[in-house]
Amino acid sequence: MKRTYFQARRFFGVAASLVVAAGLVGADDPKKTVEAGGVTFKAPESWKSVPTKSQMRKAQLRVEPIKGDDFPADLVVYVFPGGAGSVEANVKRWQDQFKDADGKTPKIESKKLKGKNVEATRVETSGLYHPTAFPGMPAEPDRPNARLLGAIVVTDKYGYFLKMVGPDKTMKEASKAFDELISSLEVGEN
Repeated sequence: MKRTYFQARRFFGVAASLVVAAGLVGADDPKKTVEAGGVTFKAPESWKSVPTKSQMRKAQLRVEPIKGDDFPADLVVYVFPGGAGSVEANVKRWQDQFKDADGKTPKIESKKLKGKNVEATRVETSGLYHPTAFPGMPAEPDRPNARLLGAIVVTDKYGYFLKMVGPDKTMKEASKAFDELISSLEVGEN
Protein backbone atom coordinates (compact mmCIF):
# COMPACT_ATOMS: atom_id res chain seq x y z
CA MET A 1 0.00 0.00 0.00
CA LYS A 2 1.46 3.30 -1.02
CA ARG A 3 0.99 6.21 1.38
CA THR A 4 0.97 9.83 0.52
CA TYR A 5 3.26 12.22 2.34
CA PHE A 6 0.36 13.52 4.45
CA GLN A 7 -0.88 10.03 5.36
CA ALA A 8 2.61 9.02 6.47
CA ARG A 9 3.01 12.22 8.45
CA ARG A 10 -0.35 11.70 10.17
CA PHE A 11 0.52 8.05 10.96
CA PHE A 12 3.83 8.98 12.56
CA GLY A 13 2.21 11.85 14.46
CA VAL A 14 -0.38 9.50 15.96
CA ALA A 15 2.31 6.93 16.79
CA ALA A 16 4.45 9.57 18.51
CA SER A 17 1.44 10.76 20.52
CA LEU A 18 0.79 7.22 21.74
CA VAL A 19 4.42 6.82 22.82
CA VAL A 20 4.25 10.13 24.72
CA ALA A 21 0.93 9.15 26.36
CA ALA A 22 2.36 5.81 27.51
CA GLY A 23 5.32 7.61 29.05
CA LEU A 24 3.07 10.08 30.85
CA VAL A 25 1.13 7.42 32.71
CA GLY A 26 4.17 5.38 33.65
CA ALA A 27 3.77 2.11 31.76
CA ASP A 28 7.46 1.81 30.91
CA ASP A 29 8.91 4.61 33.03
CA PRO A 30 12.01 4.15 35.16
CA LYS A 31 10.86 3.66 38.75
CA LYS A 32 11.51 5.64 41.92
CA THR A 33 11.13 4.43 45.50
CA VAL A 34 8.51 6.20 47.60
CA GLU A 35 8.48 5.91 51.41
CA ALA A 36 5.20 6.84 53.05
CA GLY A 37 4.75 6.31 56.78
CA GLY A 38 6.16 2.79 57.00
CA VAL A 39 5.21 1.52 53.55
CA THR A 40 7.52 1.72 50.53
CA PHE A 41 6.78 1.08 46.87
CA LYS A 42 8.12 1.73 43.40
CA ALA A 43 6.28 4.29 41.28
CA PRO A 44 6.96 5.60 37.77
CA GLU A 45 9.31 8.59 37.65
CA SER A 46 6.67 10.50 35.66
CA TRP A 47 4.32 10.38 38.67
CA LYS A 48 5.40 13.60 40.35
CA SER A 49 5.49 14.07 44.13
CA VAL A 50 3.11 16.74 45.39
CA PRO A 51 3.32 18.34 48.84
CA THR A 52 0.65 16.93 51.12
CA LYS A 53 -1.86 19.27 52.74
CA SER A 54 -2.91 17.06 55.62
CA GLN A 55 -1.18 15.02 58.31
CA MET A 56 -3.35 12.08 57.28
CA ARG A 57 -1.65 12.07 53.86
CA LYS A 58 1.78 10.45 54.03
CA ALA A 59 2.53 10.87 50.32
CA GLN A 60 0.84 12.21 47.21
CA LEU A 61 1.77 11.65 43.57
CA ARG A 62 0.25 13.34 40.51
CA VAL A 63 -0.17 11.79 37.06
CA GLU A 64 -0.71 14.24 34.22
CA PRO A 65 -3.81 13.58 32.11
CA ILE A 66 -3.51 11.97 28.72
CA LYS A 67 -4.86 13.78 25.67
CA GLY A 68 -8.60 14.17 25.91
CA ASP A 69 -8.75 14.17 29.72
CA ASP A 70 -9.01 17.51 31.50
CA PHE A 71 -7.67 16.91 35.02
CA PRO A 72 -4.77 14.96 36.52
CA ALA A 73 -4.94 11.77 38.55
CA ASP A 74 -3.76 11.84 42.16
CA LEU A 75 -2.45 8.94 44.21
CA VAL A 76 -2.72 9.61 47.93
CA VAL A 77 -1.25 7.35 50.63
CA TYR A 78 -2.95 7.31 54.03
CA VAL A 79 -1.59 5.48 57.08
CA PHE A 80 -3.77 4.96 60.16
CA PRO A 81 -2.62 3.39 63.45
CA GLY A 82 -5.03 0.61 64.36
CA GLY A 83 -6.27 0.19 60.80
CA ALA A 84 -9.26 2.61 60.43
CA GLY A 85 -11.91 -0.08 60.02
CA SER A 86 -12.19 -3.30 58.06
CA VAL A 87 -11.12 -3.69 54.46
CA GLU A 88 -14.78 -4.20 53.49
CA ALA A 89 -15.88 -0.98 55.25
CA ASN A 90 -13.20 1.03 53.47
CA VAL A 91 -14.00 -0.53 50.07
CA LYS A 92 -17.66 0.39 50.65
CA ARG A 93 -16.66 3.96 51.63
CA TRP A 94 -14.73 4.36 48.37
CA GLN A 95 -17.58 2.80 46.36
CA ASP A 96 -20.09 5.22 47.89
CA GLN A 97 -18.05 8.17 46.57
CA PHE A 98 -19.10 7.18 43.02
CA LYS A 99 -22.41 7.13 41.13
CA ASP A 100 -23.18 5.45 37.82
CA ALA A 101 -25.15 6.99 34.93
CA ASP A 102 -28.42 6.16 36.75
CA GLY A 103 -27.29 7.82 39.99
CA LYS A 104 -26.77 4.48 41.72
CA THR A 105 -23.70 3.15 43.46
CA PRO A 106 -21.58 1.43 40.78
CA LYS A 107 -20.16 -2.06 40.86
CA ILE A 108 -16.77 -2.31 42.54
CA GLU A 109 -14.12 -4.89 41.76
CA SER A 110 -11.73 -6.13 44.40
CA LYS A 111 -9.12 -8.86 44.46
CA LYS A 112 -6.08 -9.85 46.49
CA LEU A 113 -2.62 -9.16 45.08
CA LYS A 114 0.79 -9.94 46.53
CA GLY A 115 3.23 -7.20 47.42
CA LYS A 116 6.83 -7.82 48.48
CA ASN A 117 5.99 -8.77 52.06
CA VAL A 118 2.25 -8.08 52.31
CA GLU A 119 -1.03 -8.94 50.66
CA ALA A 120 -3.07 -6.03 49.31
CA THR A 121 -6.72 -5.73 48.38
CA ARG A 122 -6.84 -4.05 44.97
CA VAL A 123 -10.02 -2.05 44.34
CA GLU A 124 -11.43 -0.48 41.15
CA THR A 125 -14.61 1.41 40.30
CA SER A 126 -15.70 4.27 38.06
CA GLY A 127 -18.41 6.86 37.44
CA LEU A 128 -19.20 10.33 38.79
CA TYR A 129 -16.74 10.90 41.64
CA HIS A 130 -17.99 12.88 44.62
CA PRO A 131 -14.97 13.27 46.96
CA THR A 132 -15.40 13.26 50.70
CA ALA A 133 -14.83 16.68 52.30
CA PHE A 134 -12.22 16.69 55.07
CA PRO A 135 -12.09 19.34 57.82
CA GLY A 136 -9.48 22.00 57.09
CA MET A 137 -9.13 20.96 53.45
CA PRO A 138 -10.62 22.79 50.45
CA ALA A 139 -13.56 20.96 48.90
CA GLU A 140 -12.72 19.05 45.74
CA PRO A 141 -15.11 19.31 42.79
CA ASP A 142 -17.23 16.40 41.60
CA ARG A 143 -15.55 14.67 38.66
CA PRO A 144 -17.57 12.99 35.90
CA ASN A 145 -16.04 10.00 34.09
CA ALA A 146 -13.57 9.29 36.88
CA ARG A 147 -11.99 6.01 37.94
CA LEU A 148 -10.55 4.85 41.24
CA LEU A 149 -7.69 2.41 41.66
CA GLY A 150 -6.99 1.54 45.27
CA ALA A 151 -4.93 -0.75 47.43
CA ILE A 152 -5.53 -1.57 51.08
CA VAL A 153 -3.05 -3.30 53.37
CA VAL A 154 -3.99 -3.98 56.98
CA THR A 155 -1.50 -5.25 59.54
CA ASP A 156 -1.74 -5.71 63.31
CA LYS A 157 -0.47 -2.15 63.82
CA TYR A 158 -1.56 -0.02 60.82
CA GLY A 159 -3.91 0.35 57.90
CA TYR A 160 -2.28 1.50 54.67
CA PHE A 161 -4.57 2.98 52.01
CA LEU A 162 -3.40 3.92 48.53
CA LYS A 163 -6.19 5.72 46.70
CA MET A 164 -5.70 6.91 43.14
CA VAL A 165 -8.50 8.84 41.40
CA GLY A 166 -8.42 10.50 38.01
CA PRO A 167 -10.09 10.75 34.61
CA ASP A 168 -11.16 7.41 33.18
CA LYS A 169 -8.82 7.24 30.15
CA THR A 170 -5.78 8.33 32.14
CA MET A 171 -6.55 5.81 34.87
CA LYS A 172 -7.02 2.95 32.40
CA GLU A 173 -3.60 3.78 30.96
CA ALA A 174 -2.10 3.92 34.48
CA SER A 175 -3.64 0.61 35.56
CA LYS A 176 -0.63 -1.56 34.63
CA ALA A 177 1.78 0.77 36.45
CA PHE A 178 -0.55 0.78 39.49
CA ASP A 179 -0.52 -3.04 39.59
CA GLU A 180 3.29 -3.00 39.36
CA LEU A 181 3.29 -0.54 42.27
CA ILE A 182 1.19 -2.98 44.32
CA SER A 183 3.63 -5.82 43.58
CA SER A 184 6.43 -3.65 45.00
CA LEU A 185 4.61 -2.78 48.28
CA GLU A 186 6.73 -3.44 51.34
CA VAL A 187 5.77 -2.73 54.93
CA GLY A 188 8.55 -2.11 57.44
CA GLU A 189 6.80 -1.50 60.76
CA ASN A 190 8.83 -0.72 63.88
